[in-house]
Parts: sequence; structure tokens; C-alpha cells
Amino acid sequence: MKIALYSALIIVSAALTFLVVVQGRTAGLQQRDTIYRTKRGIEKTMHQATIVLAVVFLLLALIASLPIW
Repeated sequence: MKIALYSALIIVSAALTFLVVVQGRTAGLQQRDTIYRTKRGIEKTMHQATIVLAVVFLLLALIASLPIW
């Protein structure tokens, strides 16, 4: 059970890292225009998946930190 929990935590963290890196549009401290637009298509799906994976990662991390393990 412990190995499955840690394996899931590693997989979720890798997927979360990948999604965050893919969503990055600018390099470093480059200035960009402040144009706000609606996310559509794959961009919206990736944004929602990032939020879901962040919540799952938080829950797995909290469960892994319980003293019963």
C-alpha cells in the first residue's frame, strides 16, 4: 500500500510538472502585453487538468504524511 501511494505521488508530480512546463509561454522575465483572453480548446483542457492534478497531488501528499504510514 505504501509503495502504491508513493508511486502514485511520483506519477502525479511528473504529470503536473509536465503540464506546468508546457503551459509556459514566455522565457524568463520577458515583458508581455497585458491582453486577457478566454482559454479555449486544448489550452482550457490543460489548464483544468493542471488544477485537478494539483488537488490530487495535495491530497496524496497529505495522506502520505499521516503518521499511520
